[in-house]
Amino acid sequence: MLFDLPGPATLYDALVNRDPDYDGRAYVGVSSTGVFCRLTCPARKPKPENCTFYTSVGECLQAGFRACKRCHPLAPAAEAEPAIKALLAALNARKGHRWREPDIARMGLDPSTVRRAFNRHFGMTFLEMARLERLRDGHVALASGHKVIEAQLDAGFGSPSAFRTAFSRLMGLAPGSFAADGLIKADYIDTPLGAMIALCDRTHLHLLEFADRKALPAELRRLHQAFKGRIGIGRQAPMDGLERELEAYFSGRAAQFKVPMAFHGSDFTKSVWHALVQIPAGETRSYSAIANEIGRPAAVRAVARANGANQIALLVPCHRVLGADGSLTGYGGGLWRKQKLIEIERQYA
Repeated sequence: MLFDLPGPATLYDALVNRDPDYDGRAYVGVSSTGVFCRLTCPARKPKPENCTFYTSVGECLQAGFRACKRCHPLAPAAEAEPAIKALLAALNARKGHRWREPDIARMGLDPSTVRRAFNRHFGMTFLEMARLERLRDGHVALASGHKVIEAQLDAGFGSPSAFRTAFSRLMGLAPGSFAADGLIKADYIDTPLGAMIALCDRTHLHLLEFADRKALPAELRRLHQAFKGRIGIGRQAPMDGLERELEAYFSGRAAQFKVPMAFHGSDFTKSVWHALVQIPAGETRSYSAIANEIGRPAAVRAVARANGANQIALLVPCHRVLGADGSLTGYGGGLWRKQKLIEIERQYA
């Protein structure tokens, strides 16, 4: 049964009073600790400004929070299903492990049964949960001053050859099919929020996406057709500058990007992307505000579609667009990344 959450003030009162009526129906993510809890959690109560409320465990995990070790919000599902309990214990014991379905089978569990059970309780598969765990651990380690190269993506680009293989899978091509004299070349850039794939020609950036974005293969195929198959693997001149600008952005030094960008879309879509570029770091807009800015106030849904079709993440900051009520809305890189990006940009306000 779906449950519409009341306002944050009501939920915060429920958290302070440990109201059992909300147990299992609402959860709180605490930005100051990175933990999410039941509203009945006995831990010390956070400040209201550090609280975000969610309707499910899955939403909390996707937003980048880890489960509280005092109120154990994953416990009800674990007690209800032995397979979930066993896999959660294994996930906790094998930090950083790249889980695959054969690992599940070796534990004597049926992968399809496990997939259904995790989707039923958490709205995601066990493999998706394990990936989120690794990504979050990498982000936390990097924020603490450690270098994190691996454990960022399921594909895991540890070398140029590993990237070539992973990119070949995304494109649906054999590794040897890429043009040696490609007009546009692909390479990867590691960031605190996961590896990104960049496609550049000699002067412009054409695509920048998190490598686990579900729409990425379709985007790559469209560019493959647009450039008549002349896509290669390697570096073009704009990539070095892009990498420096991304490092400055994530380290808190600067939020300006000067790499020239090439947009592939209709005139309307391009007008939305140009409007997104004008949103300063540390600020947000609604879809209706963007529609008004481009002179198309009735085209709110079309603006939302154009926002979702953005192919140059971060530089075209579609993550700065929120719902009319200020809530996080869909983001191709994952809602947890959207929240992290907004948190990062508060220092630039």
